[in-house]
Amino acid sequence: MTKQEEYIRKPDWLKVKINTNESFTGLKKLMREKKLNTVCEEARCPNIHECWSERKTATFMILGDTCTRGCRFCAVKTGLPNELDLGEPERVAESVEIMGLKHVVVTAVARDDLADGGAAVFAETVRAIRRRMPSTTVEILPSDMKGDYESLHTLMDSAPDIFNHNIETVRRLTKRVRARAMYDRSLQLLERVKEIAPDTPTKSSIMVGLGETKEEIIETMDDLRAHNVDIMAIGQYLQPTKKHLNVERYYHPDEFAELKEIALSKGFSHCEAGPMVRSSYHADEQVNATSAQRRINYLKGVESEGKKLEGDVFSEI
Repeated sequence: MTKQEEYIRKPDWLKVKINTNESFTGLKKLMREKKLNTVCEEARCPNIHECWSERKTATFMILGDTCTRGCRFCAVKTGLPNELDLGEPERVAESVEIMGLKHVVVTAVARDDLADGGAAVFAETVRAIRRRMPSTTVEILPSDMKGDYESLHTLMDSAPDIFNHNIETVRRLTKRVRARAMYDRSLQLLERVKEIAPDTPTKSSIMVGLGETKEEIIETMDDLRAHNVDIMAIGQYLQPTKKHLNVERYYHPDEFAELKEIALSKGFSHCEAGPMVRSSYHADEQVNATSAQRRINYLKGVESEGKKLEGDVFSEI
């Protein structure tokens, strides 16, 4: 074994605790019955067992399972997407209701074949969840929609609790890592959200281990803050298949702790940083006070009316 092979071997701290309890198996079965996709499964997220089994959160991937882009870090399949499924928003909302989810992240494959990038279906999904589950907080994680700000307005009209768009990597590596995406276009999208809805928290994430330097990570933090981004997530890139980009190095948990301290010192209201952190990791903790109070007020109203509290939706408020 060469020194390079020894260096990039997966370290012990990347071991994942598997918990396939009733919450996990129930949600997995429901996704198949409703013909829904989750980025938790499609992107092979290492936190799927924790989120599904313990935190009662999930990330639904709408607009199909086929992306029009071919980012070199992502396990989601690429190709020509199917026609839009206009019944999908209601099925997502029904699943959220059945499982009593506390927080939902709605993301999607990139749909560059659609004039609005799928914004209308995105917005209807948020509204459908709100109709069925007013207490559930909703985060959206769209693509850059090719910089179409009319589509962004369509999205923001649904009033999500968090707007998330991932910049993914540092400026220098963007062209190599992200297909058709532009570093500055992502920053501009995040800034425009604040112009449309100043009180909505904005969020972005990067992966490390792709060959970036610490200085470049800090520069990315500065760029995000300069565009009024509130929340940041920093996680370790893990190569999904041999066809994807290689891991250049694994960061130690202590390095992630240092990066978190730096991010918070720069003014981010919240930062998740760690080897297993992904964009939606602990997302339920990141809603702002207004969204949290809306949830609490709704639940208090339900309790005062003597309605039956079903599932786990009323726990861990």
